[in-house]
Amino acid sequence: MQDLQYIELETGANPTAAVIWLHGLGASGHDFENVVPELGLPDDAAVRFIFPHAPNIPVTINGGMTMPAWYDIKAMDIDRVVDTEQLKDSARAVGKLIDREIERGIPSENIVIAGFSQGGAVAYELGLTYPKRLAGILALSTYFATADTVKPSEANAGIPINIYHGTFDPMVPETLGVRAVETLRGMGHEPAYMTFPMEHSVCLEEVQDIGRFIRKNAL
Repeated sequence: MQDLQYIELETGANPTAAVIWLHGLGASGHDFENVVPELGLPDDAAVRFIFPHAPNIPVTINGGMTMPAWYDIKAMDIDRVVDTEQLKDSARAVGKLIDREIERGIPSENIVIAGFSQGGAVAYELGLTYPKRLAGILALSTYFATADTVKPSEANAGIPINIYHGTFDPMVPETLGVRAVETLRGMGHEPAYMTFPMEHSVCLEEVQDIGRFIRKNAL
């Protein structure tokens, strides 16, 4: 995969932390730009937010239409038939953005990987396998697509993980969020799980909790 294009936003000069936030199917990096002011971060916090754009690829469940996607989804049954090689390619491409932040002076343990829906599936794969310790994983309205194939790194054993899901989500049923929690617990993680009375979206209470997660684990 070619290097990803992305939007970059800094809350202060000389950032000491970074959040790489992945959008969902058919969206773009612009999707979560407006969330940053709602996070409630301290005025003196210098955080670099990176919002990558997924490449345009054909998506089987949408009739083969080409659109921004981190990987192809071949069937929308409860178990989600996805192209795991494409997903892993996306994880490697986003991993290059982490590498770049480290080169720019931000410690890996101050870098959070976040993702919504498809982006969350990539966040699980990348956050659990990245060879250096990360600050945490934020999984929004998503599922653990590579649970059966992931090869976790020792560096991110016990990484902080927050999982959020809408109880009325028609796109990614909440059962998939619960399944991810159970899988991660079986792997030795202790993910926090929060639900909200919403569909396939985000809400202010969730965003504010994400802000608390960033303050606690990356600042």
